[in-house]
Amino acid sequence: MTDTTMEPFVRNAWYIAAWPEELEDGFIARTIMNEPLIIFRDKDGKVAALEDRCCHRGAPLTHGTQIDTGIQCGYHGLVFDGTGACVEVPGQKKIPSDACVRSYPIVERQQIIWIWMGDAEKADENKIIDYPFHDQPEKWPHKKAMFQIKANYMMMMDNLMDLTHLGFVHAKTIGGNPSVHVNAAVTATPTENGCMLERWMMDGAPPPTYVKAVGFKGNIDRWHRFEYVAPSSVIQNTGAIDAGKGAKENQDQPGLHFQLLHHATPETETSFHYFWSAANGYRQDDPSATEQLYNESYPTFLEDKVIMEAQQERINLDPNRPLVHIPADTAMFIARKALRAMIDAEQSATREAAE
Repeated sequence: MTDTTMEPFVRNAWYIAAWPEELEDGFIARTIMNEPLIIFRDKDGKVAALEDRCCHRGAPLTHGTQIDTGIQCGYHGLVFDGTGACVEVPGQKKIPSDACVRSYPIVERQQIIWIWMGDAEKADENKIIDYPFHDQPEKWPHKKAMFQIKANYMMMMDNLMDLTHLGFVHAKTIGGNPSVHVNAAVTATPTENGCMLERWMMDGAPPPTYVKAVGFKGNIDRWHRFEYVAPSSVIQNTGAIDAGKGAKENQDQPGLHFQLLHHATPETETSFHYFWSAANGYRQDDPSATEQLYNESYPTFLEDKVIMEAQQERINLDPNRPLVHIPADTAMFIARKALRAMIDAEQSATREAAE
């Protein structure tokens, strides 16, 4: 395997399908793992996800309308409830026994809507990652976003698990001096289902966004913790305080503190939905601070989008051509190994079930 190879999707896992705010104006269309979906709330407010294809003549359900009893196909008016069952056929009382569409396990938790694309019987809600910062709006006020990136979803995981790119890709935003990132003290540790990347950058100049946030006057001690949770989540903890105040011994000091959730939900083999949430832990009683954190993060992630889409374009020209590896790739390889373990386990289970 090379890291340009398009790995098979891990289907028996939870992925972010949408932010709850996206459903405020009705249903949405979203493709996940090459499967077109319609995601909506029923009349009781419960979230549902169905395949975006009517079982009658194959028309997209997203061309229809939502009524009290479900989604009404815009072609011949069949209505499907949140379970995928057809509950109405205009002009007749009897509903064919096979009139249904596929529904997907879906869970709304901690201001996130999660979907399971694999075997519904294996959809264990206990495997949904815990992100408690959404449950603490007073301590961690936050703002969320999503945009599409035309690259394989693991490129985002690779990007987040090798932060030496910060000083180059993000030189005008969060990056700061490239040498500070290249020479950071880094540890990469395997976890039960992923990797923990920790980086310390001591006694360095603060990047422009940090100065705007908390008004640093001199050098800072700065840290990043990025926990990759296979297959496609990264939980980020970032902080900085004035240099020389014992950051390693006590990080809970006045300074800059924020949490980020990154999640890459595969759309196709070469595109994904990038969900992210930025939580402010430094001026929590100031709404402008949360807005500033979001506004500073957004262009930073657009910088990642530009480089990843360009990277994918070049890789598409010769996808089997190997890449050169350097020591900074260590966390990335640990993350990829965790992903491969999930893929192998899923494929093994599928083979056993077929025998």
